Amino acid sequence: MIYKESVYKTWHNPNLPLCRQSDSLKYNWSMMKNRLFGKLTTAFLIALVVGLSPATQALAEDTKYRLGEDSLVNTGKDNGFLKTDAIVKNDVHWGWRLGNFYVNNFTRMTEDGDGTPVFLKNVGDEVSLWFELEQDIDRLNGDDALSIAEDKNGWDQRLQVAQQNFGRGMLIVKHTNHTNDTKTRVYSDFLAAKASTTAATQVELFEEGDYEVAIDYEIKKPRIKVFGWKPSYKYTDYQITFKFSVRNGNSMVFPFDIKTGDELTNAAATPNGFRLDLAKSRYLNIDIKREVLNESNNGLVEDTRFNKPARDGSEYTDEGTYIITASNRYTDQETVKTIYVGTDEVLKAHAATGRSISSINSMLAGGATITEDGSIIPVGGPTIVAEFNEPSELNGGDLTSGADDGRSEAGLGHARGGEAVPVMNSNLVFGVVGLAAVAMIITVAVHLNKRRRSQAPKIPNVENDES
Repeated sequence: MIYKESVYKTWHNPNLPLCRQSDSLKYNWSMMKNRLFGKLTTAFLIALVVGLSPATQALAEDTKYRLGEDSLVNTGKDNGFLKTDAIVKNDVHWGWRLGNFYVNNFTRMTEDGDGTPVFLKNVGDEVSLWFELEQDIDRLNGDDALSIAEDKNGWDQRLQVAQQNFGRGMLIVKHTNHTNDTKTRVYSDFLAAKASTTAATQVELFEEGDYEVAIDYEIKKPRIKVFGWKPSYKYTDYQITFKFSVRNGNSMVFPFDIKTGDELTNAAATPNGFRLDLAKSRYLNIDIKREVLNESNNGLVEDTRFNKPARDGSEYTDEGTYIITASNRYTDQETVKTIYVGTDEVLKAHAATGRSISSINSMLAGGATITEDGSIIPVGGPTIVAEFNEPSELNGGDLTSGADDGRSEAGLGHARGGEAVPVMNSNLVFGVVGLAAVAMIITVAVHLNKRRRSQAPKIPNVENDES
């Protein structure tokens, strides 16, 4: 009742004529509705954003794959981190973890035959390793008596890291390339100097190869405490370790003309010969078959001269039709290209059009001609063009495309606990749809508010008429 009276006094001016009092009431009621609508819209948008935040966070998580989750072991003391004892109930490391490692910015995750994660990348992907520190290294698991010690005489026997001052945690990254050449990088004092509890720390970027990662650290605990005095400590070494591989996700091979240096697309012909370039995809399986024409009782027939593996940089100059097959065992995809070397018109047309030698010979006998690019122009019929010719794919082989080439499982992948799952999950869908809904609601709210303002009654003149 009090509220109604105060509102009435605010809206009602008894000194105005009745008609103008009515206009004033309409105007103030319209203004009140606009304010109420604005407040409700703001409250709704805040609630929506808060509700969508878990989905947005989950969307960001979809590009991560955690590693080393169950690899923590107790390695004893000053033995080169060689022992691999499980963490038991009376161990000071029981029931808590130091932090998390994860890999991101890959296109797809699969596994090798032994279960090792293999991260497939495309052009533009920068596969990265990150570490999230979860503990205060001076107060582990919230215990003032537990801390990371400086290991002044540490060494790693298995990874062949020489004895040195490991500091407060030594991170070791061992890389093995396609020639089985290994390089090891070490990051001493990693937990104190690099890692942070406030943000994930990027360790490094990775190219193709096999990787083994370990973090070696030492925990100290007072044997006795006398009024805060700690005369003696017990030291124990621990290790987290894991393996993974990085591979290019494409299955492309690129022939280049030996003389001109130009890339030869599928079904191309060259009198000069060609060289194979794998574009740094070192783990593809490349096979090449060479066919030539031989005389027989039935005329010219194909004869396979060799069918063998090829390698990056191989060159081929002998005349013949070359069928190159590149396959990627991690994606089950393959690319086939046909290149003709030489000047024989029949082989050129065979490579360009895919027609059989006997069919081409029959057409030539009927008066057909062969063009410079290998197309066949029959007498009285449509031109048979180079069916398999294609544009350059030097930057192609994208795993996320390929709807027309039979590729399944396209898109990003992530895993938790070693299980790969597709990226197109409910979190992604809800995140995208939710953000779109927010934008739509804001647009509608602004439009309706402007419309209500434009339709509101004109503010009346509230000056007293004393005449």
